[in-house]
Amino acid sequence: MVILTHGFPELAYSWRHQVPALATAGYRVIAPDQRGYGGSTRPEAIQAYDIAELTGDVVGLLDYAGAERGALIGHDWGAVVAWSTPLLHPNRVAAVAGLSVPPVPRPLTPVTEALRRIFGENFFYMLYFQQPGVADAEMDADPRRSLRRMLGGMRAPQDEAAALRMLAPGSEGFIDRLPEPDRLPEWLTAADLDHYAAEFSRTGFTGALNWYRNYERNWHITAHPTVETISVPSLFVGGTDDPVLTFTKTDRAHEVVVGPYRQVMLEGAGHWIQQERPAEINAELLAFLAQLRWT
Repeated sequence: MVILTHGFPELAYSWRHQVPALATAGYRVIAPDQRGYGGSTRPEAIQAYDIAELTGDVVGLLDYAGAERGALIGHDWGAVVAWSTPLLHPNRVAAVAGLSVPPVPRPLTPVTEALRRIFGENFFYMLYFQQPGVADAEMDADPRRSLRRMLGGMRAPQDEAAALRMLAPGSEGFIDRLPEPDRLPEWLTAADLDHYAAEFSRTGFTGALNWYRNYERNWHITAHPTVETISVPSLFVGGTDDPVLTFTKTDRAHEVVVGPYRQVMLEGAGHWIQQERPAEINAELLAFLAQLRWT
């Protein structure tokens, strides 16, 4: 059993290149719209999106499928869920892979507290997302524009001016700061964007943004995990042009993962890595899964 957990602002659709490859190789695959997204429920309470609930959803999928254990593969926020599940539910995880977000140790202070200390009065999108209704309104105003800019223009800044624009203090929102792409990237067709835009136009972005609003709750929840480290086989794949990796470092994985661990960096790949580089990601995932002793 393989469970694929997507990130923000994506859907199960973001695994459209992986599901057929994994299924053809003989794996049973579940790729859900996670809570708050697409066809899944969207609870109103912010605390309904904390890491206990999100990892509990993964366990619920395993129960539904009648699987004692599964291999978890997550991207972006889905990678956070994937890395957290073997800590909170170790008996249910046979292996874990994270794309774009590596395993990191629990911080000394809640993420938002640390970010406010680092960025001060400067803009940072994770802090901007904290106030209910603000980022929601900006993104909901034109979901297609929001998704076009996030999916099509979110890469590591190519010059200092672009980087400074993303951090400059002021009332300008996150989407307004992102560059408008001249054209869609090769990996994102107009039909792909239509699918994302139609779903987020229907659901809005609040459920998805509520994941970010649980940083402090998650910090408290993870203070006493079921186990302290991950012992199952683990894989991280990132892109050298991923802006997330400018502030999420990969050099502390050994503090979290004590089992077999492999890290792969794809040169020139951005954040949406399984959609940008499907052939390379599929090859890495299939090689990783083939080594497992399934029980």
